[in-house]
Amino acid sequence: MKNIILIVTDTFRYDNLGDKAERPVRTPELDRFAAERATAVERFYTGSFPTIPQRTDMTRGVLGWPHYDWQNLQESGPNHIPEILGQAGYVSQLICDCPHLFRADFHYGFDGAFQHRGQEGDQFLLHLNDPIREVMPRRKTRTGRHFKGHNLPDLHRWTNRYFRYEEETFPAKTAGTTVRWLEENSNSSPFFLWVDFFDPHEPWDPPEYMVRHYDPHYSSTPMIHPNYGRSSDYTPEELHNLWAHYAAEAELIDRYIGRVLQKIDALQLWDDSVVLVTSDHGASLGEHARTGKSNINDRDDRFWPIYPEVGHVPFLIAGGAVPKGASLNLIGQPIDILPTLCELAGVAAEPKVPFDGKSFAKALLEGTQQHRPIAVSGSYVDPERTRTIREDAKRITTPFVVTDKWGYAPVGAEGEPELYDLPADPLAQNNVAGDNPSEIPAAHQALLEHLRQHGASDSLIGLWEKP
Repeated sequence: MKNIILIVTDTFRYDNLGDKAERPVRTPELDRFAAERATAVERFYTGSFPTIPQRTDMTRGVLGWPHYDWQNLQESGPNHIPEILGQAGYVSQLICDCPHLFRADFHYGFDGAFQHRGQEGDQFLLHLNDPIREVMPRRKTRTGRHFKGHNLPDLHRWTNRYFRYEEETFPAKTAGTTVRWLEENSNSSPFFLWVDFFDPHEPWDPPEYMVRHYDPHYSSTPMIHPNYGRSSDYTPEELHNLWAHYAAEAELIDRYIGRVLQKIDALQLWDDSVVLVTSDHGASLGEHARTGKSNINDRDDRFWPIYPEVGHVPFLIAGGAVPKGASLNLIGQPIDILPTLCELAGVAAEPKVPFDGKSFAKALLEGTQQHRPIAVSGSYVDPERTRTIREDAKRITTPFVVTDKWGYAPVGAEGEPELYDLPADPLAQNNVAGDNPSEIPAAHQALLEHLRQHGASDSLIGLWEKP
């Protein structure tokens, strides 16, 4: 059996990599990994949304969003990667700075679990003699008051003592811990190592010298946190600076994932390991006239479909017999990760609940382009509290369906169906529903059939039959 190394980032967009973006982000380490070592699955989409629902799909191999919302892992079901692999003789380690994993009990089942504290709203060690400074004006960031009435970017910077240097950032710390762990455990096999970087999740606060590469002339308040609402709340200069902070933090994550990949190389682990780099979702940075990933802003009353800048994520896998420098156009989702990793690593998995996901290990090894006919990204809606989607849930995150050609939002930003020609329009910016009305019924039936296949209740399916 092979070692399994799972590297997860938070909020890392698919189009950060290579030359895919109109506004390029510098990701030399992952670009090199894709070109020289990995197979890239180009049409990988998040399933249950956002952070904890996605990771629950991934660790259980079972689709969650038709059944439950963000919740404790142990409430969602018995499958969990370290326990499944533990039955096969694996030793497991979790290393993370994502603040939600321990809160949601993801550390249970691991032989070792370690968290770097202080991300986002994780106030782990107070220092009340020091004032909490205003980092961003309240009207420019996420709605809500937190500790002592402050917003999240103010609290994040205060909690982390207003760090200034790269070695103090979370990517540097988490990668450093991972590199040491690999050095201390590389001779023990098989092992399962899950490394979870919360960045480039906001607040986007990389060293400012990195931001200046993307926005050299900006001199006003740094925009380090999206408003989860209308992008028109920002001036054009502020919006560009918000993107520049995100881009710099994505570059920072690339740098420190590179440190981990370099250590795997130095320890000569590639032949005996399967290594996956992926993300839970992305973020809007002005696309669709919004910033963030979901609507939690008092000044925005639109629906928020999981458009491609949010739902489309990177998937780079390497090691063993996985082809190097390959690219596959197959469609995959997080519920497929666990069965795929097990098959590639030679593990006869015995889950307590059968997997919904299907392995595409054979497709990876043989270069097959087909796996799933569609991908659906979605977020739970409680059918007991919702009469109709359009009437009762104006601000919910609505699903997005991807087929070989189309991207379909059953409830678009203004409540009407939207259709996109994704090969020609990968960020879904030109709604062609009016020009292709005959395609809407088939796309909607694909959504309903997806829900039926995954055991959604009649009441939930009823909500989406006539949203």
